[in-house]
Amino acid sequence: MAIAQFKNLQRRLTNLEQEATTELDRVCGNSLWASVGPDVIDALENPADRARANYYYGQLQTVRELQDALG
Repeated sequence: MAIAQFKNLQRRLTNLEQEATTELDRVCGNSLWASVGPDVIDALENPADRARANYYYGQLQTVRELQDALG
């Protein structure tokens, strides 16, 4: 992979991570989910909010796994 492609991939992953974090903060109403984890998401009463939070939490975990693999 060329250096430019690698840097672009890292930038896109960072953007996805920021998007997921922002959306999780918005859906959960605070950043408590970051320290407690999925228990906060499971405690959301609104099923639509819970589904949205689960989507973004999954996105965040995938991004972090890719970032770890890429170094």
